[in-house]
Amino acid sequence: MPQRVRGVIAPGKGAPVRIETVVVPDPGPGEAVVRVQACGVCHTDLHYREGGINDDFPFLLGHEAAGIVETVGAGVTEVAPGDFVILNWRAVCGQCRACRRGRPQYCFNTHNAGQKMTLEDGTELSPALGIGAFVEKTLVAAGQCTKVDPAASPAAAGLLGCGVMAGLGAAMNTGNVSRGDTVAVIGCGGVGNAAVMGARLAGAARIIAVDIDDNKLATALRLGATHSVNSRSTDPVEAVRELTGGNGADVVIEAVGRPETYKQAFYARDLAGTVVLVGVPTPEMTLELPLLDVFGRGGSLKSSWYGDCLPSRDFPMLIDLYLQGRLDLDAFVSETIPLDGVEEAFARMQKGEVLRSVVVF
Repeated sequence: MPQRVRGVIAPGKGAPVRIETVVVPDPGPGEAVVRVQACGVCHTDLHYREGGINDDFPFLLGHEAAGIVETVGAGVTEVAPGDFVILNWRAVCGQCRACRRGRPQYCFNTHNAGQKMTLEDGTELSPALGIGAFVEKTLVAAGQCTKVDPAASPAAAGLLGCGVMAGLGAAMNTGNVSRGDTVAVIGCGGVGNAAVMGARLAGAARIIAVDIDDNKLATALRLGATHSVNSRSTDPVEAVRELTGGNGADVVIEAVGRPETYKQAFYARDLAGTVVLVGVPTPEMTLELPLLDVFGRGGSLKSSWYGDCLPSRDFPMLIDLYLQGRLDLDAFVSETIPLDGVEEAFARMQKGEVLRSVVVF
């Protein structure tokens, strides 16, 4: 029988979010209903509210979530009622050309629940990243549920569902940071600081954090950066070169998503080095680089999709590291808030006052 729960809705472009009653249908084949315990407030949710993703309003916001599987539909075997899960937006299909080639982390046919959650008047909702988790219970594809150790804090674990995984994976998966590497991270919000932590886990010898905010740089130093550069007052390219013997970094991770900072990343890397773009640009942005420089500097220019993660592989491993005290996910939880605090959390996020606000149910 369909359930009625409270959820955070973005009704139209730029309009403040509001709490509405959401109708959650019983799970169909391949689907699951999850009782959400915690969900992080991510920049992507703000992009949805501002119409920066698409215009399929109204949106049911929220996607960095952890919770308990309540019911499952026919044919679901990977999770069962009572399982503690992190929700993900890469439900691997197993059939596309990437999956068939043994690269499921690049699955080109990820899927969501087939049914729609609605408002009470029947208006269909578009769930953010196919999840929609600023809600007491949500309907997802069962493949979007990754079972992990229930000893983990839901507020911390849920952040692996998007931003923290994107940053960790940009360093560990996409950038292939290795022991002894030098790494620069441009942009030290939640994703960038997760990249700092990922570089540290991977064994980087030198990690240079770059930002215009001294508070964010201080956080980066706490999370594993060895050096910091305030690019408001210092040329970041010259600073990175100076800190790397005049060479540039082996891996530069751009976690802002702007042409200006991408160019900084491009020129701050060593010859044959790697640039990883994990910051999300907006549709109107363009990039111009001298093609001779692209050729002459060699190396790799890579984009990181969701940290190139495979949730079934990476989430349990990272939760184990968290429970061992080797991965401080709690450091990303700046505050916990109620469901009706999302709009105010957006404002604090835009001001750079928090790494993550987390809605706790």
